[in-house]
Parts: sequence; C-alpha cells; structure tokens
Amino acid sequence: MTRWSSFVVARPKLVLAATVLLVLLGGAWGSGVFDRLSLGGYTDPGSESAGVERLIEGTFGRQTPDLAVTYHARPGSTIDDLGPEVSAHLAQIDPRMLASTPLSYWSAPPQAKEFLRSTDGTEGLVVLSLSGDENTRIAAYHDLEPLLVIDGTDAEFSGFSAAANAFNEVSESDLLRAEAVSFPLLLLLLLVIFGGLVGAAVPLCVGGLAILGALGALRVISYFTEVSAFSVNIASLVGLGMSIDYGLFVVTRFREELRSGAHTDDAVRRTLATAGRTVGFSALLLVCGFVGMLVFPQAIVRSFAYGGMAAIGIAAVLSLSALPAALALLGPRINSLTWRPGVVERGEDRAHRFWGGVAARVMRRPVPIATAIVAGLLVLAAPLAGASLGDLDHTGLPATHPLRLAVDDLAADFPLANNGATLILQGSDGKAPPPAATAELFRATAAVDGVQRVVPVGATDTFVAIRAIFDDADRTTRAMATAAALRDLPPPDGTEKMLGGLNALTADGLDAMAARLPWMIGIMVAVTFVLMLLAFRSVVLPLKAIAMATLSLAASFGVLTWIFEDGHGAGFLGVTPGPLPATMVVLIIAVVFGLSTDYEIFLMSRMVEAHDKGASTEEAVRIGTAHTGRIVTAAAALLIVVTGAFTLSELTMMRFIGLGMIVALLIDATVIRMMLVPALVKLMGEANWWAPGFLARKAPTPGSPENPKPTPQQQIPI
Repeated sequence: MTRWSSFVVARPKLVLAATVLLVLLGGAWGSGVFDRLSLGGYTDPGSESAGVERLIEGTFGRQTPDLAVTYHARPGSTIDDLGPEVSAHLAQIDPRMLASTPLSYWSAPPQAKEFLRSTDGTEGLVVLSLSGDENTRIAAYHDLEPLLVIDGTDAEFSGFSAAANAFNEVSESDLLRAEAVSFPLLLLLLLVIFGGLVGAAVPLCVGGLAILGALGALRVISYFTEVSAFSVNIASLVGLGMSIDYGLFVVTRFREELRSGAHTDDAVRRTLATAGRTVGFSALLLVCGFVGMLVFPQAIVRSFAYGGMAAIGIAAVLSLSALPAALALLGPRINSLTWRPGVVERGEDRAHRFWGGVAARVMRRPVPIATAIVAGLLVLAAPLAGASLGDLDHTGLPATHPLRLAVDDLAADFPLANNGATLILQGSDGKAPPPAATAELFRATAAVDGVQRVVPVGATDTFVAIRAIFDDADRTTRAMATAAALRDLPPPDGTEKMLGGLNALTADGLDAMAARLPWMIGIMVAVTFVLMLLAFRSVVLPLKAIAMATLSLAASFGVLTWIFEDGHGAGFLGVTPGPLPATMVVLIIAVVFGLSTDYEIFLMSRMVEAHDKGASTEEAVRIGTAHTGRIVTAAAALLIVVTGAFTLSELTMMRFIGLGMIVALLIDATVIRMMLVPALVKLMGEANWWAPGFLARKAPTPGSPENPKPTPQQQIPI
C-alpha cells in the first residue's frame, strides 16, 4: 500500500482521470447487459423434478402449462359464442413459440371440456405450453399477451410465465421509485454528516461510478453463465451502500490527518496505509462472503452473488484509487462549501466525545450490559425456531394485482385446471412396469389427501406417466403438502417412482437451498475467520466477530419470522403471512453477515491500531469507538435510507428485504457494535490480542505511515 500511495500522491490527476474514464467506458459498454439478462433461473436443473420434466418433454412434448387465459362470456351470450374469435387469436401465435397445440375449452375433446369450463359455465380456459428454456418461456409472455386479448370480453392471464413477468415488472418499477426517493435523502444526510457539499458529493459520486462499473462486470460474466435481471438490483444496492461506507471511512480519516497538521500528501499516504488497508480487507471479506452463494444451483441466487461481487470489487477499487487521488487534489478543500464555518470540526469533536463517553460508560459495567443485550437479542431470535422456507407465489403480489386476482379466480372457478404433479413409474429392470403395478400406483395416488383426480399421460417401453390433479392452486401451502405426500408414497414392489410438475419443481428448489445453505454459511465463516486473523493478527477477535454477526442475524430473522410468517403486524404492512421467501433469506444472510463483519473491521481496526501504539485495552476501546462510532452509525443510517425505500414496494419480497435490512442495521450498528462489542472487549482484556507466535504483529517503524506521530485528536477526552 505504501508504493501505491506514493504513486497516487505523485500522479493524482492521471490516477483520477484514468480510473474514471475506464469506469465510464465500462459502464457504457455494460449498458448492453440488459439485453443479455435472464428473467428465469428459479429452478434447480439437477433435481429429480427437472429430470422428469425433460423426460416428459422429450417423449410426449411439454405438458406443464406456462400460461393460462380465462375468457368471460359477453353479457347476453354464452362462452360457446366466443369459439371462433378464440381460435382466430390462437392462430396468430407463431408455432415456434409453442411446445404443443394450445388446449382450449372450444377445441378440446368432450372428456377434457370439464377441466376447461368454470363451475358456473360462464368462463372458458385456454392453456398454453411454451417452447424453449425457462427464460425464453417467461420472455414470450410479452409477445403473447396482446395476441390473446379479445375486444369486448374480459381476459385474465395467469400461469408461471405471467407470474414471473409480474414480479419482474413490479420489482423494476419499485426499484426506480426507491432510487428516486433514496437519492435526495442520501444527499441530505451526507450533507449533515460531512457538514459540506464537497465532502458529501465525493462518496455519492463514487457510488454512481461503482454502479456503472458493475454493469460492465456483469456483462462480462453474462458471456460465461446465465445472469438474472435481479443482479442489477443487487449491484445497485450493494454498490451504492458500500461506496458510501468506504467513502465515509476514507474521507473521515483523511480529514483527521489534516486536522493533526499533516500536509495533504502525507495525509493521503497515512489514510491509505490505515483506512485504505481496512477497506481492502473489508472488500475482500465481502467478496469472498458472496462467493458462498455460488454453491446454489438456481441461477437467480448465483446472480445475487455476481451483482454483489461486481459492485463491491468496483467500489473498493474506486475507493483506493479515484477517491484518494481526488483527496490529493482537493486537500483542505474537502471541507469547503459548508453552511457554517467550523461546522466540520465541531461535528467531529462532538461525535468523538459522545461515542468515547458511551464506550467509557459501557466499560464501567460490562457484565450487566453484555448480559442484558445478549438476553434481549436471544428473545428477539426466539420466533426463528418456528421459521420455514417457502417460494415466491402469487400471494406476494399486491392484493389488487390482476395476476393475483386471476390466480385466485382460476383456483375457485376451475378446480381441475391446476398443474398438480406428474408421476413417472419405471420397472427396476429398465422396462415398463407391469399393469398391476401401474394400477396400484393409480389407486395409491388417488387416495392421497389433496388429490382430486388421477389421469394418464402416456406410456413407453420403459416407463408410465400419470398426472395427479390437486384440490388446491399450484404452489400454495396445501398444494405443496400434497406434493410432499406424493413424494413419500412408496412405489409398488419392483418399480421406481419419480415426481415432477410445478409443485415438485418448487419443492426441489427449496430443498436444494436448504441443503446448501449450511455450505454457504460455512464458507462465509471460514473466510471471515482467516481474513480477520490475517488483518488483526488475533485469534479471539475473528471468533468474536463471527459470534456477533451470528447473533445479529438470529435476532433480525426472529423479528422477520414474527412479522412475515407468524403474521404479527402483517395486516399493517399489507402482506400475506407465509413461509419466509428462501431466495430473499439467502440474500439477507449474505448482505447482513457481510455488513456485520464490515462494521466490525472498521471498529476493531482502530482499536488494534491504538493498542499497537501502546494503549491499554480500555484505552484502545475508547479511542476506537470514539473514532468510528460516527462512521458506523452514519453508514448504517445511509444504508437504512437505501434499503428502507424498498418498504414502499407493494411486493412482499421487497418489503421483506427492506424491513429485514432496517432491523438488522439498527441492531448491529448500535446495540451490538457500539455497546456489546466494547463490553466484551473490556471483559476479555489482553486475551483479545492473543495469537500464535508466527502471527504476532510486528511493531511499525516510528514515523512510518502505519505509525504516524500521535496527534491531539487521538487523545479523546471522556
């Protein structure tokens, strides 16, 4: 870092211009990523149900419906009168978009008409199975919808393709609204925090550049693997949040060095040697944490990791290159354009006194304070014991959304039209099962609670396929329970059974996420321990950081379970209680765990720095808390604004993210970092700094950037 800081100080204009130009060019080229993003990626391609779908599609053609259209009879006429118009509109569809001939009430054989007519006889149904992969089938909805609208009659669209499009469209509009609300508030808060326009604008500019740079990185990744459209949302959220975090840390340290009397060049060198090193470790830690998400088979979850890693990497590069170069050029002018002379210095002095005083008061009674905080957090975490994971379904949409209404109407008016489940029965010798075994499976399937009817799909020389029609709408809690009962159904002797269909695909996806979640957590914990061990040269501090992050996550998810699954306050938030959305749970774990360790690094790095200079443990805690308390709480407040805007969304999953981040940040940045951590460090005393001999810290050379001359600002009054 010493050589790099010297290069930046010697050529700040070159570093700033080259970095910004590269990011802008990368962002301009990366804007083309939107044409390459996937709308799918929800299923596990290696699951049993996915194998059944491929087998059925390859043998009989695709059987799982992707789109359902309900037509209402015009006043004074019957649904039979719509037949010619429905046929004419279906004829406009490009046959290459369809996996098979559309199944409609007006063209179906007599035995199938009852599936496609509403119970009151006033509605008819058209079911379409689309060709191509999941992304192609979802994207096809935009072309099909206008072709299937008939003038003078109401048409309701439902099905997986329509639902995926509804979630994508609503989340995209909500993201734009969230950014429109959060950006002005961010600028206002940054003005208050930095006390001047120049200091406030610098982190915000870095955040905008980080988002642009992430687009270029995502486009590169899209040439090698499937990248979901949600990756851009994550890149925007994480890029802006981490750029502001890093900007706060670097700019605050630079100002501190200037106040100590250092020349601008020396201040930049010392800032990069201390805060810059911390930012580098923080970014590496967060990137490696997101790597844990790559263990999941669903492309949408891996795309969260791509977006997060791209944004963090670009934000760190900018914070260690363009930002210090800008500081070298600005010098003391970083404090310019304030609304009142001396506001910057007075604000920092007040923050130092306040947080130093908080740390001192906590350390006077560390045992009762630590005990009370841990007990309170465990109480908040208690509801987590009854938590369960679920998938996104139509109930996650607003109550008045057309697709949600269409799905509810379809379940009520067409009880035989759901997808249910597909069962494959094979003989253990590779041949088709005997007729007696097939009949036995028919009877056993029909006897399962929740199965309304069983119909044959087809038979080959190697297997027999049947379909179970459920009483309940697909992907609802009861439909998923019926699918689970079918999976547990023992096959007849001498045969093997496999389960497919939309409900089985959903269940297999959830099982895959639940099975791989421990691996993701294990990777994050291992990476955190190793990197913090190298950063702090202590065995105890990484273990404490992991324990604090775990406690923060447990309390946060306990609150989320109490609201979103147990239903307390769900009516006020306008959400339907149900299992926690698995993909969002994974995302929050990755982000919150990363932020927890990030704040821990910011806090502990100053404590370790003070201790290395000869301060006692208690003095190191006071100095570290005083210098970083404002940064950590300000960073959390800014992130609360960014993610809190998501609570304005009408989607349950967006409100889940927004509220989850608000709760986690409030708990972590205040109660845990500013109170519990100082209490525990005080209690552990000199044990905090223990490490094996080969990891022992070497004392920095006096006068070096790592060990600058102590300044009056480091002697924080209590």
